[in-house]
Amino acid sequence: MKLSRLFLIAIVLTITWSCNERKVDEPQSKVVVDQFADLRIIRYNVPGFEELTPKQKELAYYLYQAALSGRDITWDQNYKYNLCVRRTLEAIMRSFTGDRSTDSFNKFTEYTKRVWFSYGIHHHNSTDKIIPEFSKEYFVELISNSPDEKFPLQNGETKDDLVKKLTPILFDPSIDSKKVNLDPNADLITGSANNYYEGVTQAEVEKYYNGIIDKNDPTPVSYGLNSKLVKENGKIAERVWKIGGMYSKAIEQIVFWLRKAVSVAENDKQKATLEKLIEYYETGDLKKFDEYNIMWVKDTESTLDFINGFIETYSDAMGYRAAYESVVSFKDFDATRRIAAISSQAQWFEDNSPIMPEHKKKKVKGISAKVITVIVESGEAATSGLIGINLPNANWIRVNYGSKSVSLSNIVDAFNEASAGSGLLEEFAFSKEEIELSKKYGVLASNLHTDMHEVIGHASGKLEPGVGTPKETLKNYASTLEETRADLVALYYITDPKLIEIGVMPSIDVGKTDYISYIRNGLMLQLRLVNLGNSIEESHMRCRHIISEWVYEKGKVNNVIEKIIKDGKTYFVIKDFNGLRELFGQLLCEVQRIISQGDYEAGKNLVETYGVRIDPELHKEVLARVEKLNNRKYTGFIYPVLKPVIKNDEIVDVKIEYPDNFMEQMLYYANNYSFLPTYN
Repeated sequence: MKLSRLFLIAIVLTITWSCNERKVDEPQSKVVVDQFADLRIIRYNVPGFEELTPKQKELAYYLYQAALSGRDITWDQNYKYNLCVRRTLEAIMRSFTGDRSTDSFNKFTEYTKRVWFSYGIHHHNSTDKIIPEFSKEYFVELISNSPDEKFPLQNGETKDDLVKKLTPILFDPSIDSKKVNLDPNADLITGSANNYYEGVTQAEVEKYYNGIIDKNDPTPVSYGLNSKLVKENGKIAERVWKIGGMYSKAIEQIVFWLRKAVSVAENDKQKATLEKLIEYYETGDLKKFDEYNIMWVKDTESTLDFINGFIETYSDAMGYRAAYESVVSFKDFDATRRIAAISSQAQWFEDNSPIMPEHKKKKVKGISAKVITVIVESGEAATSGLIGINLPNANWIRVNYGSKSVSLSNIVDAFNEASAGSGLLEEFAFSKEEIELSKKYGVLASNLHTDMHEVIGHASGKLEPGVGTPKETLKNYASTLEETRADLVALYYITDPKLIEIGVMPSIDVGKTDYISYIRNGLMLQLRLVNLGNSIEESHMRCRHIISEWVYEKGKVNNVIEKIIKDGKTYFVIKDFNGLRELFGQLLCEVQRIISQGDYEAGKNLVETYGVRIDPELHKEVLARVEKLNNRKYTGFIYPVLKPVIKNDEIVDVKIEYPDNFMEQMLYYANNYSFLPTYN
């Protein structure tokens, strides 16, 4: 869970990186390298990479190649026409012979970048279809004046045929308008445009899994995690993502690089873990995936680490199927000391939690916590970036073997630098005291919140005997409620003197800073990410809105949070920090009860009442105040490039370089990591 990716080695090693780049020995800064639509692209650094040993760098290189080799999978998972659209846009971008200085071509360029960023034609946050701002007629002109032979033409298609096929897909807002539809009144399957299901309805999916899931199995596999559910000859079947199955060409490349990684693994544990991941990709057997996760959790000694596979289910409204993602990283030893101090007290936090006694774990096992430096992200983990990860997701593995919880230090640093000077704090903070607190403790408060969310939040609580997994019982609300639980754990404990006692924060003011920031964001600031008139769709945003709205409403009787209008502007000011903590505890108890008992109706009521709808007048005000600041809503990343140094046909070193051209990076990825056919 998270708090927002080559044929032969001899060929890859001789590829020339075409982007403008800075050498590793030049001074670096996290600069904005591109801005378009509601997005800004920044570069992050990888401090400490040069201190890795040559063998560790070689391992990092192989894992990096494996990560990028699977990126086509995420594109296809997001929408079955995405690869066709992407390859068409890229062919135009490479070879259009017309005037590239016109407003229409600028709009085409912006649309292409938005599609690249979102891994498809649906917005990465709202999941609404991105409609081009250039005309259908101009689309015809673009294709007609692009001689590129790499257009994705199928079975004798002409360019005219391609235009006819793609025009409604791109321009008609009524066709496949939503990648993930979470409306409880809609069919979650047929109403979602993602490519996880075909020819089946929500009722058929529920019936299928009710018929095969053994709710008494103490170690259930993650049903559906690595397959597409389809109807063939009137019968429901799963097309498994594995070598020899669906997505085989990309998975073969992933495995090719993972085998290289095995040859330079840091130790026997890491080697065995990589071999088990390969076995899973070869067989598609989810029991092998569980075995891999257990081995991965137990490997706490390696400096380099990786995530690679079908991991998170946010893009499936039913919560079964997982998107491909990969993160390659190494341990930040200095920063890990803070997060390890929290991890070491996991049992204390569980024992003192305000949840019901029967929902507490008697023994919290194996929470391995660390701070990592990210080398590259791919698939669903890119391009907007993650700030925290807690895996594996299987509850029974967490209970019996523990989990790994990580904070991504250099990504967090880049986010913080990108946010500095945005003007949002000065515009939405109520007082100078709030601004001063944020400037003094804001970074530490944010880091601690993420640490508590990932290390303690996702690892806390347990299900009651006989209750199915949350994705079975809570369905489309499972992800939102899990994030809500983890955030509430962080909020409840971040003002606890225990954190001062264990040396991770200097005073309660750090926790108060987090409370002020959280309420400001949950009730107001995050609304800037939603178009006027829309409701909240994304699980993490729903989580923050649920918590903030609930404590505001329940605290009205004691004026815990006061709504103040000053100079025509709305502010929410915390008047009772202790009272607010008590409310966080009450809501945590209820959310854990909902999850532990699988109470779908209560979960639905909580999310729909507090997490979805927005006050239209407040929303309008927030958008107007933000517009004056001229900020982009979202931040994403351009990724470093690893380039091997070869002597006598062997890698003797790996250099890291920092590109600064988003478009050229996307075209480079397209040229070198496109392994899947256009339709899968």
